[in-house]
Amino acid sequence: MEKYNQTSTDFILIGLFPPSRIGLFLLILIVLVFLTALVGNLSMILLILLDSHLHIPMYFLLSQLSLMDLTYISTTVPKMVSNFMLGQKSISFAECGIQIFLFLTLAGAEALLLAFMAYDRYVAICFPLHYPIRMNKRVCVLMISGSWVLGSVNSCAHTGYALNIPFCRSRAINHFFCDVPAMLTLACMDTSLYEYTVFLSTTFFLMLPFTGIMYSYGRVLLAVYRMHSGAGRKKAYFTCSTHLTVVTFYYAPFAYTYLRPKSLRSPAEDKFVAVFYIILTPMLNPIIYSLRNKEVMGALRRVTQRICSLSR
Repeated sequence: MEKYNQTSTDFILIGLFPPSRIGLFLLILIVLVFLTALVGNLSMILLILLDSHLHIPMYFLLSQLSLMDLTYISTTVPKMVSNFMLGQKSISFAECGIQIFLFLTLAGAEALLLAFMAYDRYVAICFPLHYPIRMNKRVCVLMISGSWVLGSVNSCAHTGYALNIPFCRSRAINHFFCDVPAMLTLACMDTSLYEYTVFLSTTFFLMLPFTGIMYSYGRVLLAVYRMHSGAGRKKAYFTCSTHLTVVTFYYAPFAYTYLRPKSLRSPAEDKFVAVFYIILTPMLNPIIYSLRNKEVMGALRRVTQRICSLSR
């Protein structure tokens, strides 16, 4: 390992699973989840694109969420699978930099977009008469472009720092992708000031949006509670609870990983927690946001009928 570190600028990814039968079984599960996420998110994008009934702000934002999830999970999982199957653990300096940049850009952009989606539901339920004004096409474009721009700016800063860390002893990252907190443990310099900037950016991209989401859904649940229809309340409660479950799955593990100081981190724990926001959430999003959704199911039937009629 020492010789490798002295003669190469490549990094080594320790990986998520050991090279064993159990590791292979778990990897197969990860691949199945990955394929489910790809099919689910791609189907959601195509469905929203092809059906004109879904060309409204809520589904416009949802299509962007699916695009982010599609790219997000593809940034880390294929490299992890290929390294395991080929029996190698190396990742080049350039690949590691690209992986950090894409991961942080998409993570930050998705965190902001989820908050905007919660705001969309808040306006639709609490201020239905103001909805066409507050959530028009221009506002949606600003939300989406703002998410991408802010996410990429934040990512550029962290990527530049991570790739310029001096590594004293090892370039072996105890993770299944190039994660900045895991790389900080290899630094031979004081990173306390940088960790403070991580805390600030995590607060901006995670804690503030999560607080906004909680406020929005709190107001939504209060409005639903005042509804006279019992069936409507039940449906709204189910929808809100499922959405909040996915949001919690995304924000909580991220905050747990990035808000802890370096001295309190456990590599095994960090890898386990990362599975939730990197692998499980991109699979759950298209399922949850289309589950028991009559508009999505109706669009699916219309598109299916259209395809069947064209094939005859």
